[in-house]
Amino acid sequence: MNMIEGKIVDVIKKEIFEGSIHFSEGIITRIDRHSVSTDHYIIPGFVDAHVHVESSMLTPNEFARLAVCHGTVGTISDPHEIGNVLGKKGVEFMIENGLKTSFKFHFGAPSCVPATVFETAGATITVDDIEELFKLPRVNYLAEVMNYPGVINRDPEVMAKIDLAHRLGKVVDGHAPGVMGEAAIKYIEAGITTDHECFTKEEALHKLRHGMKIIIREGSAAKNFEALYELIDEYPDLIMLCSDDKHPNDLMRGHINHLAARAIAKGCDLFNVLRATSKTPIEHYDMDIGLLRLGDPADFCIVRELKTFEVLQTFIDGNLVAEYGQSFIKKHQTETLNNFNCSPIKPEQLKIASHNSAEVNVIAVEDGQLVTEKTTAELQSVNEELQANVDKDILKIVVVNRYFDAPPALGFVKNFGLKEGAIASCVAHDSHNIIAVGTNDNDLTNAINLIIHERGGISLAHGAEKHVVGLPIAGIMTDQDGYEIGREYEILDQRAKELGATLSAPYMTLSFCALLVIPKIKLSDKGLFDGEKFEFVKLIN
Repeated sequence: MNMIEGKIVDVIKKEIFEGSIHFSEGIITRIDRHSVSTDHYIIPGFVDAHVHVESSMLTPNEFARLAVCHGTVGTISDPHEIGNVLGKKGVEFMIENGLKTSFKFHFGAPSCVPATVFETAGATITVDDIEELFKLPRVNYLAEVMNYPGVINRDPEVMAKIDLAHRLGKVVDGHAPGVMGEAAIKYIEAGITTDHECFTKEEALHKLRHGMKIIIREGSAAKNFEALYELIDEYPDLIMLCSDDKHPNDLMRGHINHLAARAIAKGCDLFNVLRATSKTPIEHYDMDIGLLRLGDPADFCIVRELKTFEVLQTFIDGNLVAEYGQSFIKKHQTETLNNFNCSPIKPEQLKIASHNSAEVNVIAVEDGQLVTEKTTAELQSVNEELQANVDKDILKIVVVNRYFDAPPALGFVKNFGLKEGAIASCVAHDSHNIIAVGTNDNDLTNAINLIIHERGGISLAHGAEKHVVGLPIAGIMTDQDGYEIGREYEILDQRAKELGATLSAPYMTLSFCALLVIPKIKLSDKGLFDGEKFEFVKLIN
């Protein structure tokens, strides 16, 4: 029998009382009310209601080792990143790695692998694959249905996956950025229960009023908290919080606890905040995570106070997994699965031929958003080759197919801010081909080839200066120490900013420039793509 004392925060009855929690074999067996000598608070453990673990560049085991230090006890994790690289086998890798870890990962069966037919992925996940995945432990839901045109138009293949989930009693996650009006209603009526892609309050309210739950996202790239936090008090039982994509240096510093603290600082009600970080996702996804009730799993954290949520200890199934910033989760070595088959490229492959100056379509990124704008620019031709305009912050962007040798896809992007050098990443949603942005072809070539040599990773090239963080597992993850990877990533991030990058997270923003299912214009390995019309567009007008 184990016992912990403190001020117990009951999110069900919305009360705080002094007392003790007794637990045995991972289950809460008794809760007593009595005066205590400590000022610390016992609260339900935090849950990230939507996260792609792979975006941390860490295996589930390493992700958990960092997350528990911030009071996180479980996640709703969509493994479609590795699914796009390795298919069902990759998803099974994530589940198995998570089950070996003292952390409550709950995975979804990826619904859209590949995300679209307009890009090259490494695998396909069929409805039969999804049915097999649903038989595995802690596979609780159908992961975000990104093909919203397919849902709205009732595409038979898309609907077969949704119908399967409903038949098996699994909830269905949504992904419908900017979708409003009758289109949103048709999407919701298909039985899709959540959306984490809302970037305006108007959009979120529309979806809430038609029966959806909204997951407020604040990650390393997409930051929607400021626009949506008021919903925590306005719709207290329909709101959850998530990171979606969290780079390792950010995860080192905080997780959902930081969002809870920000919500309290904004004046949100304590119990509404803690419901959004625990009760609502736990109940919505039927997670085997406790809420400090008799008979519940002993999952909780102890915090110093209820404003900053400084985490002192984290318990999962009654086991102390973190204390004062130190993780006690055991580290596991893993097998190295990969699917990486392209050859190094040459600078001449990056030339954009044009006899004359020309008007081109340009991807305009915005800091803190995944949605891009479509704009145009007049670029000069030198030696019958279109030139980037670094002075006007119009840079070349490249996507290289990692699965087989093919001509690179080329385009132009605005608002990265780089004045010198190039950066590249094989974490490139959702197919995880190589994506790079840079000021000149030589640095672009070097940055891309660094990743090809490592068979995955993120890189930076600036003349003779070359840096790479290798990610050998599926080309997007590593099982190396998460804190060390976080520090290595931070060095590249800082160096990119020293070379002029003005974005708060240049690598994360770059990784979404190939995500075709988020408008308005992106670049796949097959070319420039209009995410509103869902069709390719010409680079040169």
